[in-house]
Formats: sequence, C-alpha cells, structure tokens
Amino acid sequence: MDDHLRAGVAIYNAGNYHAAHDAWEDYWLELESGTDDEQFLHGLIQFTAAVHHAHGGNWAGATGLAESGRAYLAGLPAEYRGVNVGAIRRYLAALERDPEVIERRSPLALTADGNEIGLDDLGFGAAAVAAEVYAEEGDYDEEPVERAVAYARADLDAGEETSEFLTLVMDFAREADQRGIVHQRLAEHVRRRRSRENDVEGLFE
Repeated sequence: MDDHLRAGVAIYNAGNYHAAHDAWEDYWLELESGTDDEQFLHGLIQFTAAVHHAHGGNWAGATGLAESGRAYLAGLPAEYRGVNVGAIRRYLAALERDPEVIERRSPLALTADGNEIGLDDLGFGAAAVAAEVYAEEGDYDEEPVERAVAYARADLDAGEETSEFLTLVMDFAREADQRGIVHQRLAEHVRRRRSRENDVEGLFE
C-alpha cells in the first residue's frame, strides 16, 4: 500500500488532483469494505475529487464530495499512515461551507510519513505507480511504460542499480515538462530490449 499511497500524495501535491485517485483506486477496490484502510483511501479519493470539482467551479459537486469524504475519514486518528487526516477533515469542512475558498488560497497539501512530499521524493516503487498513472491520464501509450516498469524491476532484482529503465521510469514520473520526450526515449529502449529478447528466443526455436 505504501507505494500507492505515496504516489497518490505526490501526484496530488503536484496539482494533478484528478489523477491522484488513480494511484489509490485499484488498491482500494481490493480492500474489505468498512476497514480502516478502506475508509481511509475512500476518504482520500473523495477529498481529491472534491478539490478537483472545486477547482473547476462545480460547487455542488465539491460540497457533496466534501461532506461524504469527511464522513469516510471521521473514525480515523488525526494522523493515519503518516497522512494528515485531521487537517483533511478540517479542510473538507471548510470546503463544504464555502467551496469558493479554493479561489482564495491554495488547497491543503498532503503528507506521507508525516512529510509533505512531491514527485522528486518518490523512490522507484512509488514512481512506477505514478508513471503508470501519468501514462493513463496523459493519453500516452501505456504499454511501453508498463513494460519499462517491468524491465526496471527485473534489472533491480538482478542487481543492476544503473538500469536505463529505472532512470526513464523515474524521469517520466517526475519531469512533467519533459514527459513527452521521455516517453519517446522509453518506448525506443523498450523496442530495443524486446528485439534483443526476440533474437535470443529465436536461437532456440
């Protein structure tokens, strides 16, 4: 859960409020309903959706989600899994009362492990989650990103700490302004790796 949690927090803090929920949703759907972790992620998803709608001027959507998000988080401690849940509840209450508050000050920043983190703070596991989220959200071809993540994991397992795939996946997650160029390079490296694999497989046919 930690990688998904950190990825979503960093994506949200980068201002990508809609994309943040994608880091949590698949994991959340696998959890037993009513557990603390399920309520926690459900509340975070509702929180980011409320901020997203408020940002777009959908006041009714923002207030409804603020109310339901606060309800999901109500039974949790003020800090849960290192996230500032108490501050989120207070922010949601303020948003429910006056969603236009988002036009007067920046949305609340989220914490992970008690620290406000950004994309540059992510280790490989969380960066891999963020990369796959940005591939989907940004209408990039997802297949080479998913393969690059798999190749990076395989390289790390083999002790290759300087894997080109590790670097490219991290850059794709972190470098918003260069994401298109990084995706091109990443796809080229994936094609070359697959070509080498196919050549080797052909030797034994």
